[in-house]
Amino acid sequence: MDYQAKLSVPFGVLGIRCTDDALTCIEFLAPCSTLQPPSNALAGLVCAQLSAYLKNPCFRFNLPLKLDGTAHQNRVWQAMINISPGETCSYGELAAALRSGAQAVGQACGANPIPVIVPCHRVVGKNGLGGFMRHFDGKPLDIKRWLLAHEQH
Repeated sequence: MDYQAKLSVPFGVLGIRCTDDALTCIEFLAPCSTLQPPSNALAGLVCAQLSAYLKNPCFRFNLPLKLDGTAHQNRVWQAMINISPGETCSYGELAAALRSGAQAVGQACGANPIPVIVPCHRVVGKNGLGGFMRHFDGKPLDIKRWLLAHEQH
């Protein structure tokens, strides 16, 4: 898969895909992945803004996003963008606000193509962390824990 950049972050490497006009995807890659400098201006801006967020968890992203999903997924993703850094919302609370079901919200979170910037890590279970990247244990939850702890500082 072609990336327009691969950025080293404290929890691994982020693979960034974008067109000249919009960010389309961020993927979590193995920490040993080869880094790649930005290949276009937007990829450079994405890397700069991710780096700013890593220095200051209250940083607000301002990037053109291309989110290809169902109408429901797009509603969930927009609602996640509105959750402030350092705050969380349960799947059930988000579902109630959107007049949806908690499981449907969880599925939309798992399908999020632009994690970190569309902050699905801020959606948690009623009695715990919940899932992340369609996983309920292992490295994905370590990344979710890292992001939430980072935003508490």
